[in-house]
Amino acid sequence: MNGVFTKDWWIAVAVRMIKTFAEGCLAVIGSQAAFIHEVNWLMVLSGGALAAVVSFLLALKGLPEVPTTAPDGGEGKRYKEDDDERTDKA
Repeated sequence: MNGVFTKDWWIAVAVRMIKTFAEGCLAVIGSQAAFIHEVNWLMVLSGGALAAVVSFLLALKGLPEVPTTAPDGGEGKRYKEDDDERTDKA
């Protein structure tokens, strides 16, 4: 889990969680009310918070925008595509 819980990781996670919170709130608002006075704001905040928590848990797996560090201190693989380093010599 190199690269997790660094300053860059926390910043990237915070940005993702804020965006996901907003998207979750918009989804709940759009699915339940046609007018502003019909919105159940507690449900909106609850839906946004749940989406943010899920975003955090998914970020524990890894973020493509935060590079990992190799065990020797060098830069590790940044994207999953880097795992597929194939050398086809034909």
